[in-house]
Amino acid sequence: MVLGLIRVGDKLINREKIRNIVDEILLLRSHGHSQQDVASRLGIDRTFISRLESIGEVRKGKTMALIGFPLANKEEIETVAYELGVDFVLLMTEQERWAFVEKRSGLELFNDIMALIARIRSYDVVILLGSDKRIRILKALLNGEVVSLELGTSPLQNDVYVDPQVVRKLICDLRGDA
Repeated sequence: MVLGLIRVGDKLINREKIRNIVDEILLLRSHGHSQQDVASRLGIDRTFISRLESIGEVRKGKTMALIGFPLANKEEIETVAYELGVDFVLLMTEQERWAFVEKRSGLELFNDIMALIARIRSYDVVILLGSDKRIRILKALLNGEVVSLELGTSPLQNDVYVDPQVVRKLICDLRGDA
């Protein structure tokens, strides 16, 4: 194989060209274009796009967000979430939570929190890991399906260990995995 070229029988295939077309298909589809529109635009068969999406599909269905703090094993929980295709993950340790608050003015903090809430409201399912009070507040602000795992009574002042297998099972159950 030289310069991304590969011989298949009597054909010489350009792997870079394939990558570029696949990237363009996925970009157009992610921007809301229909399979038929993309197929017409690129001069390919619509069923090819359907099959391509099926090959790469991680999951169907509801979009999901995971929010949690203060976590002692933040990286472990992030790994589980990313492995299972959670769309949005916002996890913090107690130190990160205070850094988030302290580096902003009152107005900046308010605006950033409102922007986060607006973003999180766009997900179909939101999993909350936090204190009883934070969970109550966030449930009142969010729409859609909200599932919580209470880490203790407010105010939590230390990082809390969360069993990654509990989070894995919760995400799988919400996705409807067998």
